[in-house]
This record gives sequence, C-alpha cells and structure tokens, in this order.
Amino acid sequence: MLLSLLYVLISGIALPVGGIQMQYLWRNQLGDVYSLGLGSAACLGAAAATMSGWCSLTVGSFICTLVCTLVCFLVTLRVSTQNLITFGILFGTFIGSLGTIVVTNAPNGDLLRQYYLWGAANFRLEGVTTADIIFSLCLFAVGLAAAIIDSRKLSAHFRGEIELSNLHKAVSLLAIMFLVTSAVSICGPIGFISLGVPNLSRIVCRKQDIRLHYIISSGMGIALLLITYLVVQYVNFGIYLPISATMALIALPLMAIIFIKK
Repeated sequence: MLLSLLYVLISGIALPVGGIQMQYLWRNQLGDVYSLGLGSAACLGAAAATMSGWCSLTVGSFICTLVCTLVCFLVTLRVSTQNLITFGILFGTFIGSLGTIVVTNAPNGDLLRQYYLWGAANFRLEGVTTADIIFSLCLFAVGLAAAIIDSRKLSAHFRGEIELSNLHKAVSLLAIMFLVTSAVSICGPIGFISLGVPNLSRIVCRKQDIRLHYIISSGMGIALLLITYLVVQYVNFGIYLPISATMALIALPLMAIIFIKK
C-alpha cells in the first residue's frame, strides 16, 4: 500500500514535469514525453524482458528507452525541432511495431497477461524487486535535479530570450528520459497526465516561468493520480480498471470544460 502511494507520488511529479519540460524545450503545447517514441521503447523493452526472462521488466524497459533516447540524442544534434518531432512520431511507430511482434509471439498466456497489466498501467508493483525500486528512485532523483537546475534556461528559451543549442536540447532530453522512466518502468506508460496536466497548468497560470509550472502541474498530477488510484481500488464495480483508461475518463470532461471556458 505504502509503495503504491509512493509511486502515485513519483508518477504524479515525474510525468507532468517531464511533459512541461518537453513543451518548453519545443515551444509547443503538443510536447509530450512519449512524442519521441519513449513510451513505445519502454513497452518494447518490457515486452522483451517479460517474454525472454533475460532481465527484470523494469531494467528491460529502462535499457530500451535509453537506446531510443540515445538515437533521438544523435538526431537532435543535427535537425531542427520541427523535424525532430516528425522523426519522433515515425521512430515511435517503428519501435511500436517491433513491440507488437514481440508480444504477438508470447510463449504463453501468463506472460502475455503480465505484460498487458503493466502496459495498461497500475500501481500493484507485481514482480518489482527491491533493486528495481532503488534503481527507479535514483533515476527520479537525477531527473528531477536536472529539471530544477535547467529551469532558468528553459524559461528563457521558451520566452525567446535565448536559443538553446542542439547539444543542450539533447542533454535535456536524456535527463527527461531519466525522470519519466523512473515511473514508467515500474507502473507502465501512464497516458494523458504528461500532456493534459502541463496544458492545464499553463491555462491556470499564464506566467512563463517553468518553475511555477513544475509546482502547479505536480500538484495537479498527484491529485489526479490519487483520485484515480482510489477509484481503481475502491470503486471498481468488481472489474479491473487500468490506471490510464480510468484517469482519462475522470479527467477529460474536466479538461473539456476548462478549455471551453478559457
């Protein structure tokens, strides 16, 4: 129970903070931590680890996401932001296709179920070891520290006061990957929160200071995930409710009302 709540907290901070970083880095409200194929890479790594047993699901997810990020790192050094987004969408489709092939050839139904439950996102932490948790917490600490250290330059870049070099963008992308993978590798790819919450934060607060949005989006992310977790645990009508799907059902009507009013 306590570990589940810990990862509600970590996911509620890591995913919105990573999302708002991507939006400031790209100067684009459609910036998302999964836009460059990181979510697909996490799923591919988790699938390969689950089906083969060569390492834990968490480590497999991290390794594949790291490889994907390093590819994007090299591409970022050479192309414009707009082209990077296009590349990310295409690359994510390629990685997702590989993941589909791996999952389709699952050796048995139990492994397929284990992967699916992770992929649908949950806070049950089934099969997660102490080493996985320590590894995840280290990733979270490094990623969050990098986000705080880089906050002034990201804000200035978003306002157009400075232009970050491609190398700086590539390093920032790597740090965002650390932050996001700390949650995704344990709980699965939780959708919506890394895109919807940062945009909601920017509607609520118009100031272009990323440090304010770190705080606002983290608070919103934790609250939204906590409500979703409680619904999944205690108001599930006797059926299994995945975190991502349940959160979207709860949050999308609220987002629609706020966007229409604004």
